[in-house]
Amino acid sequence: MLHFLWDSVSLQTVLIFLFVFLLIADYMKNRNPKNFPPTPFRLPFLGHIYLLDFKDPAVTVEKLSKRYGDIFGMHMGSMKFVIVNGMRLVKEVLVNQGDKFLDRPDIPVDEEVFSKIGLISSNGHLWKAQRRFTLSTLRNFGLGKRSLEERIQEECHYLVDAFRDEQGKPFNPQLKVTNAVSNVICSLIFGNRFEYHDEDFQSLLKLMYDTAVLHGAVTTQLYNNFPSIMKYVPGAHQTIFKNCRLLKNFMQEQINKHKEDWNPSESRDYIDSYLLEISKDRDSDTFQEEHLMACTLDLMFAGTETTSSTLRWALLFMATHPEIQARVQAEIDAVIGQARPPALEDRNNLHYTNAVIHEVQRKGNVIPFNAPRMATEDAYVDGYYIPKGTLIVANLTSLLLDKNEWKTPDTFNPEHFLKDGKFWKNEYFQPFSMGKRACLGELLARSELFLFFTSLLQKFTFQAPPDTTLNLQFTIGIAVAPKPYKICAVPR
Repeated sequence: MLHFLWDSVSLQTVLIFLFVFLLIADYMKNRNPKNFPPTPFRLPFLGHIYLLDFKDPAVTVEKLSKRYGDIFGMHMGSMKFVIVNGMRLVKEVLVNQGDKFLDRPDIPVDEEVFSKIGLISSNGHLWKAQRRFTLSTLRNFGLGKRSLEERIQEECHYLVDAFRDEQGKPFNPQLKVTNAVSNVICSLIFGNRFEYHDEDFQSLLKLMYDTAVLHGAVTTQLYNNFPSIMKYVPGAHQTIFKNCRLLKNFMQEQINKHKEDWNPSESRDYIDSYLLEISKDRDSDTFQEEHLMACTLDLMFAGTETTSSTLRWALLFMATHPEIQARVQAEIDAVIGQARPPALEDRNNLHYTNAVIHEVQRKGNVIPFNAPRMATEDAYVDGYYIPKGTLIVANLTSLLLDKNEWKTPDTFNPEHFLKDGKFWKNEYFQPFSMGKRACLGELLARSELFLFFTSLLQKFTFQAPPDTTLNLQFTIGIAVAPKPYKICAVPR
């Protein structure tokens, strides 16, 4: 009988039955619970991938928020997430109910770049212990102290010399700026800096840059949503995996060098301090060598790409707004002059310059959607039900470009941070996020941005190369960075 029934059923019928079964299974698995935030029409299996503008996801989110409000849900493949917009809801998620949205979700590609045992993507006790130790250690090595300011000033000197070597001719500032910024965090992690002509380190920086940019590639996003299929498909995600192996090899070499001449009674840097912590309890589930590698890689990425991208935006904005650049230089000349390098204490007297740096961060908007969070328990936001495990995206762009808070939100305008000629900070300026998982390197980044920017503007005027029109096109990866450009640094 079974044999007869099988023979009488056509292949077409079997395929139709299978397709219907999969449709039902997909619907049952991905249907929204009662009182879930409003969600656009979802395609079976694909979710809302048809709505996404991969070149500029912020445009998609803005359109959807106009239609569905400040909180709405989306599906990308099997991934379900909720996006919150505006100060009220962003603060609700990150601060008021911060403990309920404290964890990092499992993002497939991030498991390769930022492993679950480092600083960025770890959770629970491990994250708290790693963050507490890292903040304490960085403070011991100068964070917030004069000694770190001197390190940054020294690197500013090297960067100014490197720019001067270009003799006012067109050049791409990317690697020089990235090397300078990376050297500051390297001095804290490894205890040394790397020369700008060090080919091995330049190759490493290029690996980091490529990895950051490829993070935003279409195939990488598809891998995040369909990992079981995409892991067999060539694309940007495969290059990320290869690059990460090389970056880990570099980090392991640095750790091995430290182990060779390690002196427990004299910690020279972050790696030494971590090795000491490991030695205190060899059976610790918190401090292990594999955790050390993950933390150092996280610090390298977080301490390099975002600040480097912001400084490259700064040079681009100065070249495209010569009148603003001239006003910054006039203020620097009046307050500091040319005889000495800028210092952090000058910030209190450089009101316009400080406003320009903040406007670069606002308009550059290098981390537009914050790092993703995950609900650690069932929660309610604005009356909507958010089940445990739901991915949460706090849209920082909705704060930095809020049309009700900024006079000209879409225009580069330092007046946004000035009142009666004095620097003034708007509470909607939150590029470092807020709450317990806000950027732990904020103090370092703000110091670097001020000192590098003022040092460069003190010594150079930045211009477009002859017969060239600079534009503000960008690439989206781990950070939103300007597309590679050439510029002229004309000595003053």
